[in-house]
Amino acid sequence: MGSARADGKLQVELHGLDVYDPTTGEIRSDTTDEIACWFIDTDYNEESFFVRHAYFTGADEPYKKLQRALKAEMDEAAWASLYSTVSRPFDAPSTGKIAVKVINHYGDEVLKVYEVSA
Repeated sequence: MGSARADGKLQVELHGLDVYDPTTGEIRSDTTDEIACWFIDTDYNEESFFVRHAYFTGADEPYKKLQRALKAEMDEAAWASLYSTVSRPFDAPSTGKIAVKVINHYGDEVLKVYEVSA
């Protein structure tokens, strides 16, 4: 899931997504190439998911096409920080929990809550 850094901040690394397929009764594993986006609530309160970090992934950088289509003037370094499977560093949560939501290109959505300590 993630790790603590020397400066005390936390980071999350996304490795993939496992989704139960009810038509086959099996677990389908997706790589990060098959994930559309993922979000982190870095201070999850168990009542609502608040997107504090948003990232976009996928093979062939599909969101680069969106950026071009919108003729977006976006700083390349800022865009690169959004197109990542590793989060930007963040402080330990006051709630002791973070939540990670992952959505693949099929629209499957998974939310996982992690307990973390400072």
